Amino acid sequence: MTTVNDRIEGKRSHYFIKKKFQTKFILRVILLVLIGMIVSSGLLFLFSQDTLTSSYQGSRLIIRNTGVSLLPKLALTTLITFFLIGIATMVVILFISHKIVGPLYRFETELKHIGEGDLTRRIYLRKEDQFTEIKEAMNSMIENLNSKVTEIKNQVEQMESFAASQQHSPENIMKGLSDLSSQIQKKFKL
Repeated sequence: MTTVNDRIEGKRSHYFIKKKFQTKFILRVILLVLIGMIVSSGLLFLFSQDTLTSSYQGSRLIIRNTGVSLLPKLALTTLITFFLIGIATMVVILFISHKIVGPLYRFETELKHIGEGDLTRRIYLRKEDQFTEIKEAMNSMIENLNSKVTEIKNQVEQMESFAASQQHSPENIMKGLSDLSSQIQKKFKL
């Protein structure tokens, strides 16, 4: 079982974080590689159409169009190359996408908690992840919000003590509440 610290330290527990996004990304890049290979093979075939090639088939000498002569080997080479490059592309993109998708997933989950009011949360990323500047900006924002909400909470507690002392008139309590409302409006655009 992996712990949060294991994941933060860079020990991967899942290869697909956002499976749909990563799969689409990998397939698009592999499709691009396939198109490139087909275009280059097609161009090689077309440019070799104007020449003749002699070859032996058994004991017979055969003279054929170079493109037709190369086509079977060209097709086989293209398939083998596509298979090998496709696997390499898939692995490389999967690991590269972790540095992008991982932080996005972390932002999404942590921001849900923060949106529900948990201002004690902080966003942690692995050293090699992307978006560290955004992480720092978000953590700074969370700390600022936490500080402002704590300040308002302290002012509310002071107002409660002030109102509970029963030595103050309702006008003084209303003035204190009005001041508190002004403070909230200064700290937040509502």
